[in-house]
Amino acid sequence: MTTYYDKITKRCTPNLIEKIKNRVVAIAGVGGLGSNIAVSLVRTGVTKLIIADFDIVEESNLNRQHYFIKHIGLRKVDALEDVLKSINPDVEIVKHHVFLDNSNFESIFDKSEILVEAFDKAENKAMIASWFLEKKRDMTLISGNGMGGYFSANTIKTKKIRDNFYMCGDFENEATEENGVISSRVLITANHQANMVIRVLAGEFDV
Repeated sequence: MTTYYDKITKRCTPNLIEKIKNRVVAIAGVGGLGSNIAVSLVRTGVTKLIIADFDIVEESNLNRQHYFIKHIGLRKVDALEDVLKSINPDVEIVKHHVFLDNSNFESIFDKSEILVEAFDKAENKAMIASWFLEKKRDMTLISGNGMGGYFSANTIKTKKIRDNFYMCGDFENEATEENGVISSRVLITANHQANMVIRVLAGEFDV
């Protein structure tokens, strides 16, 4: 019998699906980057996700995050589970509604092969990168950096920082009051990150 999973991955490369479907990917932060990364991964065939965020969905999130009016007021991890289950009801999601910092990175992300950093603030990005570089030699980190404004999409790139550490973005334009965030560049960066996850899971490590 053809399963729902078979149907949603029908247009994907069969060999790719076999490589990615039972692998564990963790996403730290499920706002603009993280929610869209998760959607792309599930649509591609990833079936096991760890998601962590302390926040709730607000109206101001809807311009760039993969949530809907019905999700306003919900915990983001619960809202994202609803979104992902609407794509693939069989996706396995481990949720953590928690503020992430050095005290819980290890306990939450230890079981993942790939950790996707999708924080808003530079200090949090630096914190998780430092933890990763010090503690997690056997894990891959894929981070986002610089997606503010409506500058050229061609400035957004993926860079390999070291063997198991990648960064995606334009590395320059952070969000400010004068230079906000819009869906197009956030989604481009998110999908750079999602695509790099897929490449690593498939055994392709160049950018």
